[in-house]
Amino acid sequence: MSADAPKVPVPEVLDASRMVAARRGVAGRVPLSALTRLRDSLVDDDGEVAYSLDFGTDELKVPFVELRVETELPLLCQRSLERFLFPVAIEQRLGLIRDEADEAALPPGYEALLVPEDGMLKPVELVEDELILALPVIPVKPGTEAMERDWPAEETELERANPFAALSALKNKPDSSK
Repeated sequence: MSADAPKVPVPEVLDASRMVAARRGVAGRVPLSALTRLRDSLVDDDGEVAYSLDFGTDELKVPFVELRVETELPLLCQRSLERFLFPVAIEQRLGLIRDEADEAALPPGYEALLVPEDGMLKPVELVEDELILALPVIPVKPGTEAMERDWPAEETELERANPFAALSALKNKPDSSK
């Protein structure tokens, strides 16, 4: 959190242009149970998310919001089928744009955030979007051993695994029905 941006309690919606003009910041906490789109990817919804949004303009006069998110997401390990806590720490600078064409003008290191026509942002939805993007495709608990085997497989194992091997044997068998 930047020291120069005053923090206020987090309202449900924020006027992005006013927040940028005032160089304001907000910080809050939200329970995982309140993040309805994220909940289906979690084992349970125990826990909470700490976040902050700091608004401002950079030296090129590009309006931005600096987003910080910290939490531990309860996930199901796909190797051990055990619950584990996946640590998430996000620091993301989002360039506030009004039109998709403006995305190309953003400086390097900025992600685009398309601001709705009314200029209102929903902080919790923004946090939830970033958490959804942070989810691993295949959750694996740190420290679980990967299954290892010798490759390539032995020829006898390949023959056993081939479901068409029995059909091949029937094809080569003389037809006794004639």
